[in-house]
Amino acid sequence: MTSFALHLQYNDPMKTATLPPIRVAPDLRLELEGVLEQGESLSQFVESAVRATVTKRKTQAEFIRRGIAAIESTQRDGGGIPAEQVIAKLEAKLAVARQVKAKRGG
Repeated sequence: MTSFALHLQYNDPMKTATLPPIRVAPDLRLELEGVLEQGESLSQFVESAVRATVTKRKTQAEFIRRGIAAIESTQRDGGGIPAEQVIAKLEAKLAVARQVKAKRGG
């Protein structure tokens, strides 16, 4: 076998890999089988769930990364509103809302 053929054999992006088998309680397996779509296999369901979770976690990580970058940028630029000031404004709004509620008899 040539070096190129070996390279293709071990680096072909079309090859698939298996996920490790997992043990689940029999009642969960029955519940899972009960929600499969018409013609959907258990393997397809698991793959779909794994893909969705990977996407969700990537999205969450990117959201957190952008949030941290925004915080660092605000701190670096000296902008933003101090937390104590925001809390004071919220507490003032809450006090007004409580007064309005008390006047209405609530």
